[in-house]
Amino acid sequence: MRILGISAYYHDSAAALIDDGVIVAAAQEERFSRKKHDECFPHAAVRACLEAAGCRIDAQGELDPAIDHVVFYDKPFVKFERILETYLSFAPQGFATFRTGLPIWAKEKLFQRSLLTKELKKIAPSLGQRDKLLFSSHHLSHAASAFYPSPFDEALVLVLDGVGEWSTTSVALGRGSDLQIIREIPFPHSLGLLYSAFTTYAGFKVNSGEYKLMGLAPYGEPRFADTILRHLIDIKDDGTFRLDMRYFNYCTGLRMTNARFHALFGRPPRQPESPIEPFHTDLAASIQQVTETVLLRLTRALARETGQKNLCLAGGVALNCVANGKLAADGAFENIWVQPAAGDAGGALGAALAAHHLHAKQPRSVIVPDAMRGSTLGPAFSDAHTEDALRTLGVSYSVVDDTALLSETAAALAAGEVVGWFQGRMEFGPRALGNRSILADPRSSEMQKTLNLKIKFRESFRPFAPSVLQDDAADWFDMHQATSPYMLFVTTVADAHRCLSPAQAAEQRGLNHQHTRRSDIPAVTHMDFSARVQTVSARDNPRYHALLQAFKQQTGCPMLINTSFNVRGEPIVCTPQDAVRCFLGTGMDRLVIGNCVLKKSDQPTALLSDYHLSVEAD
Repeated sequence: MRILGISAYYHDSAAALIDDGVIVAAAQEERFSRKKHDECFPHAAVRACLEAAGCRIDAQGELDPAIDHVVFYDKPFVKFERILETYLSFAPQGFATFRTGLPIWAKEKLFQRSLLTKELKKIAPSLGQRDKLLFSSHHLSHAASAFYPSPFDEALVLVLDGVGEWSTTSVALGRGSDLQIIREIPFPHSLGLLYSAFTTYAGFKVNSGEYKLMGLAPYGEPRFADTILRHLIDIKDDGTFRLDMRYFNYCTGLRMTNARFHALFGRPPRQPESPIEPFHTDLAASIQQVTETVLLRLTRALARETGQKNLCLAGGVALNCVANGKLAADGAFENIWVQPAAGDAGGALGAALAAHHLHAKQPRSVIVPDAMRGSTLGPAFSDAHTEDALRTLGVSYSVVDDTALLSETAAALAAGEVVGWFQGRMEFGPRALGNRSILADPRSSEMQKTLNLKIKFRESFRPFAPSVLQDDAADWFDMHQATSPYMLFVTTVADAHRCLSPAQAAEQRGLNHQHTRRSDIPAVTHMDFSARVQTVSARDNPRYHALLQAFKQQTGCPMLINTSFNVRGEPIVCTPQDAVRCFLGTGMDRLVIGNCVLKKSDQPTALLSDYHLSVEAD
């Protein structure tokens, strides 16, 4: 049974395809359209998934082999009901917004079945058959995306995000092939929207700036945490919560916060791109601490109540890897597994899995370490395709064998080069995991600044993550979980590799000390000695593992900086052409695509100038 899952029309649209319960392919539309957080129907992602599954469109426009079901990740009519009821509850407040938006919402939500069938028929007529189209609920899709690929036969599943149809927080129990939601917190009381409110107040964008706020938190002190707890959120002992909606405007307006919120903290919202001050770092530290407080109370209470030892996480809040690290260290659950595509893109996968196990009543086989295949579920490109693309682009390149490739790339990294690394299948989810990555030496004190300003073109405070050989991770980091293959847990650098005492570290905090050398691996050590660790095994990613081994043999250091292969404001690269454009337009020194090696010093000057100017103009 082949099932296609789809998420679309909000943000991070995606497609995923499973065959008899096995995950075959999954991809986000933004990688193909090159539009960050693309919300449109995922035409290109669907086609990529069909191709990966060997589904071809015949002369009559039909798929061979056929797709049995297409599943949408939420229920549009229920979502429209929530929008309508929310405005009625707050009336007459927000009437102007309601009057303007109602025709659009009605068209999008009430007639979404017709819209979906129309878009599916553009790919293949049989895909748009109405009897094939199913709808999951938003939080059930998230929960299914976390439980079914997890290595657990039985687990508690916690989903936290902005909002689905009505739910903002839900708890489910998974046993075998069964998955049932047992508890929910409804809109408008949302931990995800609370965090997003502070994201916009600090001058960043919702649905992308939350990472920035999390990265900013270690530079500050949580001096506003009590204010948040007294005025904005009431947290019970069991972790359930309610927000005081007098301070927020997201129910009826176009802004997350209002004048009362701004008066509470004594300032208007920060304007984007304006200077970041200690006030903003302290805000970030405060909301991060409050988020962790909610999650710790929730998980401790749920562990006591249910007796479950395994926890699965999904929803946008599950991408808060700092909080995930606190949960792992807390120990309320013995084992934690987080869906690597925890946001709405992962809902496409969860919808397909929910249909397979809950609608079609198909059995489940537990796979260890998990069923995500390293989350490398996107398209790959052959050597012939790559070389054709490179010749067409007019770049200079060489082809080397595997042994030389690994040795020369490791030597280049050790010499301080920044390397674009493009291999195998594209990752599914927001993290580059060694197939669409920019790599560098973590021992360099200057590398964090170089990567942020000359490669990624982003804020200088942003931290970078280490990819470390799995067998060496415990020697370098305080690992609360044996593995972290998806870069979803933050831990701390081990004492043996720190360069500052706790007292020295406390004195040298804040943005003005962001480049202080704090450990033997300063480029991946944050202000509080934290690091978002990815462990790499030969089983999960043999080629990337081999490169890390080669780097260790040459330097004694078993890790590399791993950041996503993109620049600020762009999605991670998908094709060889995307990779070459990014390479030529930035300060990267070398690009490795398969066995093809491009060196910046070998490229025609005119070509470099053209691409540099195009990136500067974006």
